Amino acid sequence: MIKTRYYLFLALSIFLLGACGEKKNKVEPEKQENPNVLFIAVDDLNNMLGVLDGHSGTKTPNIDRLAARGVVFSDAHCQAPLCGPSRASLMTGLRPSTTGIYGMIDDNKIRSENPSTKDIIMLPEYFKQNGYHTMGIGKLFHSHAPDGIFEESGGRVKGFGPLPEERFVWDGYGSSDRENYGKTSTDWGAFPEADSLMPDHRSVDWAKARMNKKYDKPFFIGVGFLRVHVPLYVPQKWFDLHPLDSIRTMPYRADDLNDVPPVALQINDLPMMPSTDWAIESGEWPKIIQAYLACISFVDHEIGRLLDALENSEHADNTVIVLWSDHGYRLGEKGTFAKHALWNTATKTPLLFAAPNLPNGKIIDQPAELLSIYPTLLELCGLPAYDRNEGKSLVPLMKGEGVAPSIAITTFGMNNHTVKSERFRYIRYEDGGEEFYDHRNDPNEFMNQAKNPKYSEEIRRLKEYLPEDNAAWDANSSYTFQPYFVAQKARTSGSEEKVVNGIGAPQ
Repeated sequence: MIKTRYYLFLALSIFLLGACGEKKNKVEPEKQENPNVLFIAVDDLNNMLGVLDGHSGTKTPNIDRLAARGVVFSDAHCQAPLCGPSRASLMTGLRPSTTGIYGMIDDNKIRSENPSTKDIIMLPEYFKQNGYHTMGIGKLFHSHAPDGIFEESGGRVKGFGPLPEERFVWDGYGSSDRENYGKTSTDWGAFPEADSLMPDHRSVDWAKARMNKKYDKPFFIGVGFLRVHVPLYVPQKWFDLHPLDSIRTMPYRADDLNDVPPVALQINDLPMMPSTDWAIESGEWPKIIQAYLACISFVDHEIGRLLDALENSEHADNTVIVLWSDHGYRLGEKGTFAKHALWNTATKTPLLFAAPNLPNGKIIDQPAELLSIYPTLLELCGLPAYDRNEGKSLVPLMKGEGVAPSIAITTFGMNNHTVKSERFRYIRYEDGGEEFYDHRNDPNEFMNQAKNPKYSEEIRRLKEYLPEDNAAWDANSSYTFQPYFVAQKARTSGSEEKVVNGIGAPQ
């Protein structure tokens, strides 16, 4: 009898202890730390990635392995096809048409005397204000970053070197009038001898050292790569990965621009850049593409070093990664080698997220915007939404829980916009000129269908997404090397003086 009571008492005790433990766990759950952020920016990288590109034979094994553990947007677009305004838009969370930042701008002047940005919390600042230790190196904003925006800053090596004593092919001026057009750093060839001489390599070394440390709070670390920006110089071994006899040039028609409005031709007036006709006649077209692919492979290798460091650290399972570029890059499409346009190859950019709570190896083909990076990172990290963001979080779409964004908007100068849907691209310029392309039938945007009545309803629908407000040019934002934008800023600001911002040649 005593033995029976003992076993009953023991069983009851175990039950009560378990219940109390369960109750205690419910009342006092273990606090989950916010994830870290690895924020990777690659300058001037188009969508020639192994995971996406079916044309060039590009080699990006490290970006591909990151894509295998995350979500890739195959149709993401920048908010401006130029480094300065694109990055200012991403970091402020505001459209160029809201801020008037249409051209290059000093990092410290993004908030100067601008009613839209003077009190904005920029992306890294928002993480700092929410308990993150923030660090950054390389090209993240246009130059590096506004003063004091990172708690630890590795700065940025000035320019896009290292440079040989003399240029290999392109003098930087082309056929341009040197007084009215700036000098581009465009050139291509194998230089220097070793990866260790490249600033991007040293940036990764800096970031690796910090990822191996212990922190008492989550960290945000931004790494901004200078390549694939011109000059297209990397060591010879990266060229060797892409033999010239394997290079395929891009689709091109000499009469392609015969059906576009006059403003489109003015924007595409880039005589300081190599023209496609010159590249064909000189035999340099495959060599330019080879050099671009070599630069991609170099950057991919450096990204691999960064990912290896993270995976071998204690932060591997609690870090959100985003990889993006500021715009696309034309490699002979539409007559030139540059970004600087509202066509698909200039606005389309890589965008990739990897996080512990996201699907693996998912590719989303609906349009997306770089403007969505800011709110998406906040949601992935469990931080409060920032009500000033004009972009929308992509988290519901990545998890298959939301409706896909229907469009992406890109702006180039005041009141020049393009609206990209899943199938169509509509462009309207400041003088009312229009372009319209059906990507199902014309993926290369050769045939402007703006006057085709067959598409009138689609054009009407996409027009509804054009920004209603078009801010005047920010006083500190300029475009010094292309006459159209110099004239537009002077005209719209009520001044006929030539605008000079001191930032220099095209970036």
